[in-house]
Amino acid sequence: MDRRSFILGTGTLALSQLLIGCGANNQTQLKVQLLNGSIPGQVVNKFQKALKSQEQLKFSPVAQIQDLFKQLQTWQQKPKSQDEQGWTRYIPWIKAEKTPIADVVTLGDYWLKAAIEQKLIQPLNTAQIKNWSALDAQWKQLVTRNEQGNPDPQGKVWAVPYRWGSTVIVYNREKFQDLGWTPTDWSDLWRSELRSRISLLNHPREVIGLVLKKLGNSYNTENIDKVPNLESELRALNQQVKFYNSTTYLEPLIIEDTWLAVGWSDDIIPLLSRYPHLSVVIPKSGTAIWADLWVRPQGSEKEALANQWMDFCLQSAIAKDISVLSKTNSPIAPNIVAAEFPEPLRNLLVNNREVLAKSEFLLPLSSEANKQYETLFNLIKIE
Repeated sequence: MDRRSFILGTGTLALSQLLIGCGANNQTQLKVQLLNGSIPGQVVNKFQKALKSQEQLKFSPVAQIQDLFKQLQTWQQKPKSQDEQGWTRYIPWIKAEKTPIADVVTLGDYWLKAAIEQKLIQPLNTAQIKNWSALDAQWKQLVTRNEQGNPDPQGKVWAVPYRWGSTVIVYNREKFQDLGWTPTDWSDLWRSELRSRISLLNHPREVIGLVLKKLGNSYNTENIDKVPNLESELRALNQQVKFYNSTTYLEPLIIEDTWLAVGWSDDIIPLLSRYPHLSVVIPKSGTAIWADLWVRPQGSEKEALANQWMDFCLQSAIAKDISVLSKTNSPIAPNIVAAEFPEPLRNLLVNNREVLAKSEFLLPLSSEANKQYETLFNLIKIE
């Protein structure tokens, strides 16, 4: 499960189909299924104007990345036989409707391994994506994978990143004024004043990962059984936690039942304008980062037009529009000044290259390593 399996997005593309074009039946149509709120409507309009011919664009926002992944799976399922259809095949007006395969789909980087392993997506031809070269090496490495979905410099390119965010600390500034200090790094979560005052994600990789980071290790450590003091540090952190949840972890902070929460930036950013007493910080020792990617489903055919769309999103001016209008980070790092973002968001959205260099994607681990994370996390929580 990724950070937003059950979190609704917000943005200028509403949860309805956006259809742009002349509407002729014989017209070429680009079908895009995307995470709701991740692309501003203005960007889609600019892409339509940039096309030399008037292709029709059909953008369908979807609320959850989990649903987008399931749709990728559905497209690869074989049609049911008459026997499998059961009695409904005798009723003429009941037809199994299958959504046509989209040409481009949003996928979170955490789901990329499974999509490749299950043969749900196809590799990309980056020679047709002119602005691919504008991406820094870390973004190219993230999406260059072997057939098992693991990072591999000799592998193929399977996706194009178009926005990213991070795991951050959000806290009630008023409560910390009384304490006389504010959190700046993971180590602050262990301070005695915060006992039973913290909300954490119910996510082994995130929670154990931040403890690993505090101890100077990687989020992607394979054999955590050999990390000195990890279990004792995790037990001490558990004493600070009042609430574990990956969907409603912000509610206790809002009602002041907790004073601090660790969560995902795209969940937190929409709240800051409504709750001005909340402040956000990216831990200075580094954090976990995530990316939203464009992928091409297996069986989709409009390669040239799909590549045009992905290339368009990598143009510096368009990457800036996506970042500023949807309040997110850009992998292109366009020339954005702090004043272009609301003041509470500036420390999140103006790229801090020093912190970014210390941060990590949650990369695929072996099944044995995943089991270690889950076993230790579940053991700690029941104490």
